[in-house]
Amino acid sequence: MYIDSSSIIRNQKVYTRHLLRSSFRENGKVKHKTIANLSGCSEDEISAIKLALKHKNNLAALGPITDIETVLGKRVGAVWTLYAIADRLGISKALGAGPDGWLALAQVIARIVDQGSRLSAVRFAQRHAVCEIIGIDRLDEDALYQNLAWLAEQQEDIEKKLFRERYPDVVPTLFLYDVTSSYLEGTCNELADWGYNRDKKRGKMQIVVGLLTGPDGLPVAVRVFKGNTNDTKTVSEQVRILAKTFGVKEVTLVGDRGMLKGPQIDQLPEDFRYITAVTKPQILKMLEDRVIQYELFTDKVCEVGYNGTRYVLRRNPIRAKEMAMTRESKRASVEKLAQDLTRYLTEHGKASVDVALKKATAKIQKLKAEKWLRAIAGSRMITIETDEAALEQLALLDGCYVIKSDVPRDNADAETLHERYCDLENVERAFRTMKTTHLEMRPVFVRKEQSTRGHAFVVMLAFLLQRELEECWADMNITVREGIDELAAIHVEEIKVKETTIRKIPTPNEIGKQLLEKAGVDLPSVFPARTANVHTKKKLPSERLK
Repeated sequence: MYIDSSSIIRNQKVYTRHLLRSSFRENGKVKHKTIANLSGCSEDEISAIKLALKHKNNLAALGPITDIETVLGKRVGAVWTLYAIADRLGISKALGAGPDGWLALAQVIARIVDQGSRLSAVRFAQRHAVCEIIGIDRLDEDALYQNLAWLAEQQEDIEKKLFRERYPDVVPTLFLYDVTSSYLEGTCNELADWGYNRDKKRGKMQIVVGLLTGPDGLPVAVRVFKGNTNDTKTVSEQVRILAKTFGVKEVTLVGDRGMLKGPQIDQLPEDFRYITAVTKPQILKMLEDRVIQYELFTDKVCEVGYNGTRYVLRRNPIRAKEMAMTRESKRASVEKLAQDLTRYLTEHGKASVDVALKKATAKIQKLKAEKWLRAIAGSRMITIETDEAALEQLALLDGCYVIKSDVPRDNADAETLHERYCDLENVERAFRTMKTTHLEMRPVFVRKEQSTRGHAFVVMLAFLLQRELEECWADMNITVREGIDELAAIHVEEIKVKETTIRKIPTPNEIGKQLLEKAGVDLPSVFPARTANVHTKKKLPSERLK
């Protein structure tokens, strides 16, 4: 290991660069590897490093060294790993090599390591060397809020660059699309409204999020809509993204039965195909019109053609068993309530039978079992009656579903159509990761429309990094969260000898080494002498008292 120094003269000014390098022999040839750029170090620091390297095998020759101080610096392991992976996936390039792109990358990294608001992202940068690694000179929460607006404005261009990076040669022709909602804690968000809340949060306004992915389930675009937007109204936006932004043709759009309905299918461009499913009432109507027969529903796919449309039928025996068990559980719950009410009526002579009957009926309605369960009162007793005929009719289509498509048979057989529709599970998994687990899209700590769209885009980009780490560490029996925490424990060590400071990254422990190796990332041994002005404009309640 040695210091390689060289100088050049430009415009009558002398520029000197110092590189920490190592030499090695490979296949009989001497090669060199740059470990770190030390150009930011002072001349005294360079001299100290050269002296230490010169006597590395006999440090005692330097004489007794006193006044040595070792200070624990910022955390570096997790940030460096994510920075390297973002560069490998083309995210850094797509965001751009400028202040806005650097701030956006810092927000993406912060979302994975330490989720929260823009203020918490600044506090994250005070503990982790994200600004020093990326090259950000100044950071506060106002800059991050402004950066969210910039992200929203540049989103289509960035998505296009990422799309080309991921699919440089062969552009896919199949895309998955799904919609979810994300509830809000407040009412001041400009996109907040009341709508169908998939999170089952009563009394909470929400936003609607649409996610478009490639066939591998990795997102290519995300859009945020007003909270009362119907699922079907978001489809046109995704078609526009594919047709205009990505320039994709001969597309097959896969969406669930709640989005790709008749009007949306009719509005698709001529070179677009679709794969979706039909609703249960539509299945019953098809059975009634004898377009399909119940006997065709088996555990193997079966195809029926009608009026130029392909229908793929299947009955999932596992799902059918689950539905039967759910109904049985509902019946047991209602019958237990009826027994408790009967016991109470027996023990309390003045208790009202009508009140008890209303409680049992309300329970049935709450469980949505009123079509086949009924509460009956008589002789101060509450009994539950099952309509076996209605129950049999209701259970007829347990586990049965019909997939609908206009993809030509030459392009995909029935089994392929079924598999592609089942791939929607990948989008649902992406939503779960983005909304509630590692990345935590909510709570949404922003108010303005542009900030909300930028926030969702940051989460989408973070998901790409998270999924890459998940694949790298798949065989390590460790979660991404645990791996990130392990790497985040790696700090910069600042070794101060009198007036000289050397910033060194220590060797990780065995788990850290394995995590870095699996991720294909090398930590530098020396950290550049760079500092950033990171400060918060707001104070915590405990700090305001000071």
